[in-house]
Amino acid sequence: MDISTFLVQCLNSVQYGLLLFLVASGLTLIFGIMGVINLAHGSFYMIGAYMAYVLAPLFGDNFIIMLLAGMLLSAIFGFLLEWVFFSFLYGRDHLQQVLMTYALILVFEELRSILVGNEVHGVKAPEWLSGGVSLGGVMTYPVYNLFASGACLVVAFALYWVVNRTRLGMMIRAGASNRDMTRGLGINIRLLYRAVFAGGVALAALAGMIAAPAASVYPGMGGSVLIMCFVVVVIGGIGSISGALIAALLVGFVDTFGKVFFAQLAGIGVYVLMAVILIWRPQGLRNKGF
Repeated sequence: MDISTFLVQCLNSVQYGLLLFLVASGLTLIFGIMGVINLAHGSFYMIGAYMAYVLAPLFGDNFIIMLLAGMLLSAIFGFLLEWVFFSFLYGRDHLQQVLMTYALILVFEELRSILVGNEVHGVKAPEWLSGGVSLGGVMTYPVYNLFASGACLVVAFALYWVVNRTRLGMMIRAGASNRDMTRGLGINIRLLYRAVFAGGVALAALAGMIAAPAASVYPGMGGSVLIMCFVVVVIGGIGSISGALIAALLVGFVDTFGKVFFAQLAGIGVYVLMAVILIWRPQGLRNKGF
């Protein structure tokens, strides 16, 4: 492998890992903080991708505005979804949570089939993000992929700032540590959880919108992402956003380079990584915290 090919694979690994982090960070907020096993989280990623497919022709080259509009719509959808469905799952056993969220997967898939059909769709990247960057010789790397990685990094830093440097983040951390004490201090824990859930849905949908121009938009695309996100959450430590970032990058490198060097065994590489880390640190790379 020459240096240009190695660099391309490193960039692919980082991009994949950062996209995984966007989805997994939302799952970490919902699963680690609210205590709800949300199997429907991958569907929010799929909804984001189909949202990009629908909104892209309307916004044209105003891609960033489209992403912001999609996040806003996703957050509103998540807020209403938590109010109508998920608010009844707190304190219930995990079996009821699994059954409820799996039923939502079926509902979302059927609605997707009715509204946009079962065809595979493509989303065109805006003109100002077309083209590639030369990596030496004839090797180039798409500008859009660099934008996707940069956008994910911006969101990651923004999420870190909100959770660790704002009053809302302080309330989120308090609610994750002791919800009864937080309620006793006069904080509306139900409204806080509703906002956290809306944020988690918006992050997953944003990842889907960013990924859409770089890959196809197709039925059931949230299933494989959901599995990888649970792997990231377990490796990073349940409830830890910084742990999810580290774990997502590790998974990105193992999965990408595994497909290059060990194509026949690539499917198990990530799970071997998870097993090794859990043997070493059963609680994950980071303790519960941010």
